[in-house]
Amino acid sequence: MNLDDAIRKVPDFPKPGILYYDITSIFTNPPAHKFVVDTMMEHYKNQQIDGVIAIESRGFLLGSCFAYIRGVPLVLARKKGKLPGKTLAMSYDLEYGSATLEIHEADIAQGKRWLIIDDLIATGGTLAAVAAMIESRGGEVIGIFSIIGLPFLKYMDKVGKYNPKTLVDYDGE
Repeated sequence: MNLDDAIRKVPDFPKPGILYYDITSIFTNPPAHKFVVDTMMEHYKNQQIDGVIAIESRGFLLGSCFAYIRGVPLVLARKKGKLPGKTLAMSYDLEYGSATLEIHEADIAQGKRWLIIDDLIATGGTLAAVAAMIESRGGEVIGIFSIIGLPFLKYMDKVGKYNPKTLVDYDGE
């Protein structure tokens, strides 16, 4: 399947000069959605994974599929202030700003092996922040899965050691 055909491209969003790759169009295309989930499951079929950490918000959609099929816990990495109780927090830079993510502290058990799932890898800052939170609790990041990668933003410099897997890479325009 040519997944690129199923991805909506929106110029000048969220600001002028940015070409936004909108993966929500994949979820309205059942063959594309099935391809993404099947490919993700196949890629990790022989790896021990104790849980999934999905990044708000589109990462939740893929993370819940993976967790359900594999029968492992799903942990949500949410924007600051969205989770009640005691959380881990990590700030990071985006390609067009900065943000903070939080995870419930109790959800990250020491010694567990985690797969991080998001929709797109740009600079790698978001994923590196989640990986740092996992490692701060004694967990291990065994991989990163994303539909889209933007290698021209050099995300491998930040997350290359976590073996990121992407299905479509864009080299910038």
